[in-house]
Amino acid sequence: MYRIREVDASDDEISEMIEHLHRATSDFPALEQSDYDEGHWWIGYLDNDPVSYAGVIPSSMYPSSGYFKRVGVLSGHRGNGLQLRHMKAIERKAKSLGWAMIVSDTTGNTPSANNFIRAGYRLFDPTYVWAFQHTLYWKKDLNA
Repeated sequence: MYRIREVDASDDEISEMIEHLHRATSDFPALEQSDYDEGHWWIGYLDNDPVSYAGVIPSSMYPSSGYFKRVGVLSGHRGNGLQLRHMKAIERKAKSLGWAMIVSDTTGNTPSANNFIRAGYRLFDPTYVWAFQHTLYWKKDLNA
């Protein structure tokens, strides 16, 4: 049975586990220490084995909002709804922090984009783009 648990990413052992999952699931650059220190992170487990991770950090562009920084699921565990479960955990945390919105982006990842749609996120055009020309930008109003 899969379990999603919030973790303390300021703990070196936990941040190393997240970084290992990150490298195993993504070609994105390494996370920065500030992402661990300022963010909120979750690890998904199958029994005691870590198989997924996700994190949200305070948005630097939108006040009282979070930026869905990363999510990754090991290839053998994709298709089990783990990204959606991580998204729901992030939304619960964001609401408890009083955040009004979560923003994120996807680039060339159709399964992830479809999960944003399933979770109720909407496409939007940010005032200042922060990624690539062909990136899709997502937001979800948590007060709706």
